[in-house]
Amino acid sequence: MDIVELPPLGRRVEWPTIGLAVVVYGWWGLATWFWRDLPAWALVPLGAWVIAWQMNLQHEVIHGHPTPWRAVNDAIGVWPLSLWLPFASYRETHIRHHQDANLTDPFEDPESYYWTSAGWRDLGAIGRVLYAVQSTLLGRLLLGPALMIGRFVVDLLRDAWRGKPGARSVVFWHLAECVPVLAWVIGVCGMPLWVYVAAFVYPGMSLAMVRSFAEHRAAEEPEKRTAIVENAPVLGLLFLNNNLHVAHHLRGGVPWYQLPRFYRMNRETLIKRDGGLVYDGYLDVVRRYALKPQDGLVHPDWTGRAA
Repeated sequence: MDIVELPPLGRRVEWPTIGLAVVVYGWWGLATWFWRDLPAWALVPLGAWVIAWQMNLQHEVIHGHPTPWRAVNDAIGVWPLSLWLPFASYRETHIRHHQDANLTDPFEDPESYYWTSAGWRDLGAIGRVLYAVQSTLLGRLLLGPALMIGRFVVDLLRDAWRGKPGARSVVFWHLAECVPVLAWVIGVCGMPLWVYVAAFVYPGMSLAMVRSFAEHRAAEEPEKRTAIVENAPVLGLLFLNNNLHVAHHLRGGVPWYQLPRFYRMNRETLIKRDGGLVYDGYLDVVRRYALKPQDGLVHPDWTGRAA
């Protein structure tokens, strides 16, 4: 069946995304300003939500939203509220991730959670245990942020130290972009850095990882490597409808607020395209994988060559 397309947007400003950006940064500003007045049971969910939401907003910006002008879009998405991820690195790795022929490849897909056999052996006994635990959903929420952030920071600093082209520039500009974030959090709001990390950054990354946990699975056909999570009104809003991930990979230029319509128009075709890899909401993902890996850790078809 052919894909039914949405009417083209043309070169115009996407005001729903502009409004979203105002809400996200306003939420973050208020949550950090009033952090002393909020009990931990309220501060942590508010902080986690806004960090995960901003990362999904950054994802929209990487895909060319919400204006026709990249400089304007970057000015919306560049601020590292999560502290650890340079926007330039996010853009570069995510664009590579969208080369669907390489999805899940341990080397060619920067967002793959799979290992080669040699890489798995090289982790050592402790490393294998840690990554085995984080291959379950509960383990991903508890250990995933520490493993991902630690691995990324070590690799980036090593590349900068060794003089890899572009790495030092990425570090410099990321630190410069962190300055206003930390000036507000620590200097203006008086929040200790450890509180910001504990109440905003770490739980925000955990929440963001709920989306990525079951998005992709190794399969021979590239079209069958991407999942769909239906019936997710709350987390769908947080993830800007990227729970309908097959639709996003097929049409990355469709803005978040039009993805559900595009999905409804093509639901039968998209489900057939991904081989029926569909979950009935995130509770279905929890039920299946809270304590069980959604797939093996070693890539089953990796041959040592790019796909």
